[in-house]
This record gives sequence, structure tokens and C-alpha cells, in this order.
Amino acid sequence: MNKLLGLLIALGSAAFVLVNSIYTVNEVEQMIITQFGKPVGDPVTTAGLKVKLPFIQEVNPIDNRVLEWDGNPSDMPTKDKLYISVDLFARWRIIDPLQYFLRLRDERSAQSRLDDILGSETRNAVAKHELIEIIRTTRDRVPLRDALLTDAERELDMGALVPIQKGRKLVEQEIFSAAAEKVQVFGIELLDIRFKRINYNESVRPKIYDRMISERRQIAERFLSEGNGEAARIRGNRVRDLNKIQSEAYRQVEEIRGLADAKATEIYAGAYNQSAQAAAFYEFTRTMESYKYIIAANTTLVLSTDSELFKFLKGMDPDTGVSP
Repeated sequence: MNKLLGLLIALGSAAFVLVNSIYTVNEVEQMIITQFGKPVGDPVTTAGLKVKLPFIQEVNPIDNRVLEWDGNPSDMPTKDKLYISVDLFARWRIIDPLQYFLRLRDERSAQSRLDDILGSETRNAVAKHELIEIIRTTRDRVPLRDALLTDAERELDMGALVPIQKGRKLVEQEIFSAAAEKVQVFGIELLDIRFKRINYNESVRPKIYDRMISERRQIAERFLSEGNGEAARIRGNRVRDLNKIQSEAYRQVEEIRGLADAKATEIYAGAYNQSAQAAAFYEFTRTMESYKYIIAANTTLVLSTDSELFKFLKGMDPDTGVSP
């Protein structure tokens, strides 16, 4: 009985020792073996079943995947003295697990150190560039124009982009180059860094919006002024063309009327110049017609007895109204 109990105790102890001697490494991690808190041997980077000294050695897993860093938005000034809120994100991985373990120990410490380094380099880069350099992607960007605009409207400088020297991509590259060198001493490789969001500081945002509204209103007033000028020009051309048409029509009417009067005079002359009696009759009828326009019911005429107009009245019988 005692032998069986001793055997069971021996087997249990051996199993316990064996369990504490074996560990596994999967594909997404690497291991640092420490003995009394200090690293021993090379980092274990291959997946599989591994062996260590039981009890006195400890396994410290370190992530082998691409990790993310997502910083908090931070306010910082640009070169042109505008305060903006910058939000970044980055991707990194551990390439030297031993150096990483000795300096940082865990991912929490690494994230804190990345906050300091990437935040500092971002502030330095933003302070060296104007806002337009950080906002614009590249210096080759061309603004889109409405296809319905006329050639004259296309030649206006409205909507023209301010020329830049670098652009956001090169600013990001500057931050990446400066930060990658600093994080390398911690066994970290910086893979990429990007601006996630750039916005004006909350305190200056209303002023920026007011200025944008004012600029849009100025552009609207300019278009309105040009439209009113064009409308006045069109109305002036209309009045000028109308006067020209009326003048031409009046000239043509007078020409036709003159030709008609000449034709009528020619017809009258041909009709009444055929004989002396016809001429005398024409003179008589025309004089009688003139009386209708110059003599009314209460008209008093003072005429000379030698007047041409009076000669037909002079021999008229007052009673019959007929000339002898």
C-alpha cells in the first residue's frame, strides 16, 4: 500500500514537473524566456511545442502581428498661427522582441511611448507647415469645374487652389521618417502613419465659419453685380435696336407716303390739265373743299376783294348761294 502511494506521488510529481517544463508557441506570438526575471537565451519565434526549466523559468508572450496605434485628437498650431485638432493613426509591429521586452515589457507601455513620440513629431511637422499644406493631398490637384460654365466664367479666378510646395502625403512621410528612427531602439518597426481627421480648434471654428460665409457672400454679390450689368447691357441693346427699327420704319413710311403723294399729284395733274375747263373745275373744287376746313358756323373772315380765296364768293347770290 505504501509502495503504491509512493508510486502515485512520484508519478504526480513527474507530471507536475513535466507540465511546468512544456509550453506552446502559436503562429501569432513569440516568447521571451526569463529566469528569475532576467531574459535567458534567444527569443522563441517558431511555433510549436517547446521545453523550459520548470519553476525557475517563466514564459513571456509577445505579439507577432501588425498592431494598431490610434492616438487621441490633439490641438496644435500651424505655421500660419491657426490652431487645429489633429487625429492620427499608425500601424507597427515588434521586430526585436528581446529589446522590446527589456525596454517596454508590455504593449501598454509601448502604446504610451508611441503616444509621446508620434505626438511630438506630429506637433513638430504641423508647426513647420501652413494649414493648406496639411489639408491638400498633393500639389498637382486641379479643382473640378462645372461643365455648364461659359468660357468667360471659366477664366475667372474663383475656386482657384492656393499653390503648395509639399502636400499632406509628404508631411505624413516626414512624421513617419522621424518617428520610425526613434521607435526602432525599442525593437519596434513603424509600418505606416496617416492623418485620420484634421479640424479647426473648437474655439476658432465659429470665426472660421463666419469668414467662409462672408467669402461666399462676396462671391454671390460679385455674380449678382455681373448679372445686373449684363441685364442692363441687354436692355440697352434692346432699346437701341427698337429705336433703330422704329426709325427705319418711319423712314420707309415717309418714303412711301411721299411716293403716294407724288403719284396722286401726277394723277391729278394728268386729269385736270387736259383742258382749260378741267383746270378751272379743279381750282373750283379744291377751293370749295378748303372752305369746309376754314369756315365754321360762327366764322368771320376778313379778306381782300382781290384774294384768290374770295373770288368765288364775290359773285355768289346771297339768296340762292349760287355763283352766276
